[in-house]
Amino acid sequence: MIDPVLLESLVWTDYRLAVLFSVLMPLVLLTWAFIRKSEALHLLLTIYWKVASLLMITVYLMIGGFGIGFITALMARILIPMTLWFWDDLNEEIREQPQSILRFVFVSWRWAVTIYHGLGAIALLLFIPCAFSTELFGSSRCQAWIQPNFLYKAQFHDGDPNGFLGFFGILGLVIYMIALGYFVIVRLGRQGRSAMN
Repeated sequence: MIDPVLLESLVWTDYRLAVLFSVLMPLVLLTWAFIRKSEALHLLLTIYWKVASLLMITVYLMIGGFGIGFITALMARILIPMTLWFWDDLNEEIREQPQSILRFVFVSWRWAVTIYHGLGAIALLLFIPCAFSTELFGSSRCQAWIQPNFLYKAQFHDGDPNGFLGFFGILGLVIYMIALGYFVIVRLGRQGRSAMN
């Protein structure tokens, strides 16, 4: 059993890394790719943002006290690296691009995000029971993962009820699952692993 103080410190470190690797860096890269007119990078980063929106949904679910937030957090950590490597045409176009600082930074970030989310998914597997037990959900080891979300709430939704924000998390999750279902059932069959069709 991990020491609660150490666990809390690790979780806060994870949230800071998530902001850096999953929000700030891809935002900078998306803007950079747009300015440099790099179509492949711009398209891949646009797809990334669609998939990574599950992280924001997770934050709202956690604020609302919904245990399913642990499952969506795990899903996000699996889907994000998958989407960065999934597209054959984009991967080929990125490989064929001439060497540039943008390409180097993007490739470095893609590997860093893949490793970060891969390790995070493995660590998060230990906390999946938090999603299925209300008694466990209230434990200190589960609360360590929930508390950092309230920093976001304090900065952007101070005064809004937790249940109200949780409702937006559920609504976002429903929309996300419909879009994901449509992609898997309809678009994947038509396009395969080609993003540019």
